[in-house]
Amino acid sequence: MKRHTKAIVALVAASAFWAGNYVFGKVAVEDMSPFSIVLLRWAIALVPLAIIAQTVEHPDWLAVMRHWRFLLMQSLLGLFAYNFLLYEALRGSTAFGASLINAANPALIALAALFVLHEGIGWRGGAGIALALVGVLIVLTHGDFTTLTTIFDPSSVLMLAAIGVWTAYTVAARKGPRLPPVTAVTIQVAFIVVGLGVAAPFVGVTLPSTGSALGSLLFIAIFPSCLSYVLWNTALTVIPSGKAGVFLNLITVFTALWALATGEAIGASQIVGGVTIIVGVLLTSWSSQGASGSPIHGRDRD
Repeated sequence: MKRHTKAIVALVAASAFWAGNYVFGKVAVEDMSPFSIVLLRWAIALVPLAIIAQTVEHPDWLAVMRHWRFLLMQSLLGLFAYNFLLYEALRGSTAFGASLINAANPALIALAALFVLHEGIGWRGGAGIALALVGVLIVLTHGDFTTLTTIFDPSSVLMLAAIGVWTAYTVAARKGPRLPPVTAVTIQVAFIVVGLGVAAPFVGVTLPSTGSALGSLLFIAIFPSCLSYVLWNTALTVIPSGKAGVFLNLITVFTALWALATGEAIGASQIVGGVTIIVGVLLTSWSSQGASGSPIHGRDRD
């Protein structure tokens, strides 16, 4: 139970930091290209991640590197493709709007986990996911579901592609080899930094030219890059991916809080939808504690 509680806290914190990625990412893309943001954020994050990995996990780096094919695949999916698509989407969308599309991710993860990993979610888990999605729709449509057909603009399509990529990353992480989570993320980051660094002379890199862009890049490099990925991958060693995925709904709520902090107005429908999302997340997290036959016990890792 104690490990499960810590995993829930880790998932909530990761979601909060990722919400900041939307807000500060929107600032960064106004000054830098998505390719540049992805490269620079991971280049900055690599050293702190390596220090954390060595200090906390004391890994056998060569042993972990034997799984380089899996780690390379995960780096391309979760570290490059997802973030590149996200920043491209933010060029034509607000931070809050992009986070709303992202809130559909848990349902897609749960569906993929059901068919690929055969992870049961139970009636509480199913009800929690459904309730969370209803909350997303309330926020997205301002309570008027007839406006759903207006969301499929190019930015929305890019965000849909991004959540598809993140679904693959999450399910693969659960199905993949048992690796020290911080070490695994560090190696994935190293792959991305080297790969994008080689491509940089041909693609071109734009450096931040304003204080706000630089500050946004540094925030993204420390919190969403270092802490969120470490917390997320650590939590997946305890909580099944289908149930962990519902916590991504909290990104919408936290993005709304970030928006309020920066002076953006939040309507009543967004508040109602946010509360509904939180209730759905809590219902799903409670269901994952289940009886001894719950999937979490069968997939728990030491």
